[in-house]
Amino acid sequence: MARHGAELLPELPASLARAFETYLNSLRFERGLSRNSIDAYARDLARYGTWLNGQGMSHLGEVERTHVEAFALHLLDENLAPRTRARALVAVRRFHGFALGEGLAATDPASEVSPPQEGLRLPKALSLDDIEAMLATTGGEEPAQIRAAALLELLYATGARISEAVGVDLDDLDLETSLVRLYGKGGKERIVPFGSHAATALGAWVSRTRPSMAAKARSSAPAGALFLNARGTRLSRQTAWQIVKDAGELAGLEAEVSPHTFRHSFATHLLEGGADIRVVQELLGHASVTTTQIYTKVSEETLREVYATSHPRAR
Repeated sequence: MARHGAELLPELPASLARAFETYLNSLRFERGLSRNSIDAYARDLARYGTWLNGQGMSHLGEVERTHVEAFALHLLDENLAPRTRARALVAVRRFHGFALGEGLAATDPASEVSPPQEGLRLPKALSLDDIEAMLATTGGEEPAQIRAAALLELLYATGARISEAVGVDLDDLDLETSLVRLYGKGGKERIVPFGSHAATALGAWVSRTRPSMAAKARSSAPAGALFLNARGTRLSRQTAWQIVKDAGELAGLEAEVSPHTFRHSFATHLLEGGADIRVVQELLGHASVTTTQIYTKVSEETLREVYATSHPRAR
């Protein structure tokens, strides 16, 4: 029996090839799409499969949201028509949604990824002044302010994802050596250093404020979490996100700030300061340096802006 569209797929690792073929067969036998429609999906997925294979990925469990975002940027670099780019990303999103629904993958890394638009293709990093303005909003002595200062300093100092930050336990933090153990996607562990400002804020939280919050926890509650809520249990991702958002609003920043904005800023500021991209890749916990190269594009854009406004022959 002919497998519509499958012959258009490139040579791929067996696991990826089976997933793509299963999806294409479902388009024919379950959705009843025409041969032309299936071939269009196959061409888009062939482009995606070739890119994934080039990143060294052999099965869907390795694909994260950042990889799908990097592929979207790759489509821009290919100088494809906007409609072609949008169609390709729609195919990728539908494929990953199918894979999740059929149990071919445990997550859907493409569910929140939208087609990149010209002029909006690069992550927006905060300036150092913006970062400092946000940190200044946490300068009080209230427990919530001390906790907010520690959280914001940790996010900016390490580039941690919000899930990684709230997942840190006390045993993962070493204030003497200024190192923290983070657990990324798939439980992958990495050790990241942090500077004196973060060490001071974290030390104040751990020694002065956290003990009183921990005392409110019931005996059955886990006591090892670094960041706690008012009930003495682990701080949720939602509450941590709100802490970041509130700091941005209190600082008077026009754009809405998210925890991932801190991660963008961490990477961009390191690269602008001369850090090697491979080191930044390790600090961010990226499986592929291609994902980290998104931030290189940010730095290049910043350089272009500075050049355009500063060089006498650029105006």
